[in-house]
Formats: sequence, structure tokens, C-alpha cells
Amino acid sequence: MAAKKKKKSKKATKAVKAKKAPAKKTKTKAKKAPAKKAKKPAAKKAKKTAKRKVVKAAKKAAPARKAKKVVKKKKQTVGEGDYAATRKFDRDEASFVAKNKAQIPALGKAAEAALDGPEGDSLREAEASAAGRSRDTF
Repeated sequence: MAAKKKKKSKKATKAVKAKKAPAKKTKTKAKKAPAKKAKKPAAKKAKKTAKRKVVKAAKKAAPARKAKKVVKKKKQTVGEGDYAATRKFDRDEASFVAKNKAQIPALGKAAEAALDGPEGDSLREAEASAAGRSRDTF
């Protein structure tokens, strides 16, 4: 008897489900159809496609070129604000000292002998001329 009850209950539930009213749908606003675009005249369209073909052909025919890097030259500052020249001078001076470390005392003695020798007067005159243009006083 239990089996009969189960069959009845399944049938009963199916019947109840079938009798239920479908859920109400909310009202939606009718969507407007998008405006149709005006068609271009055939002549314009043909002209445009011909132009595209020419451009494509030109791209294929042209040899591939490597892009050149464009390097902007910096404006050179001269005077007290010329930091690039200062860095270059310091680098050059340090490299000279590193290369000629053993010869520096001999170079100093050679310069001292030149000042005491026959060309000493012209060397002192050149030093005074350079000092006159300089802001520093010796």
C-alpha cells in the first residue's frame, strides 16, 4: 500500500505544478530599432576601395627600412653652468693621472726647468695673460 501512495503523491504533485499560473513578466520598454545608415554611392565606395588597394600595393613594394633614432642635440651651455664640460675635464684628468702616475714627478721637474730656462719669460707671460682673463686670482 505504501507503493500506491507514492505513485499518487507523484501524480498529485505533477498536477499541482501544471495547474500553477506562469510567473508574471515585468513590462519592458520596447527598444527602438537603430536608424539605418544612408548607403554611400557606388562611385564613392569604388574610389575608396581603389585607394586602399593602391596603399596596400605601395606598402608591399616599398623595401623595409629600419627606423632611425632621432637624437635631439642638447643646447650646449657655456660658462659656469657647463656641467658636461666639467665632467669631461675631470674624466680626462683622472685618466691622465692613471696612465702617467710614474712619470708625474719627472714631468713636474721638466716644467720647473723650463721656467728657469730660456723660454721661462714667454711661459710667465702666457700665465699672466691667462690669469687676466680668469675670474680667479693667482
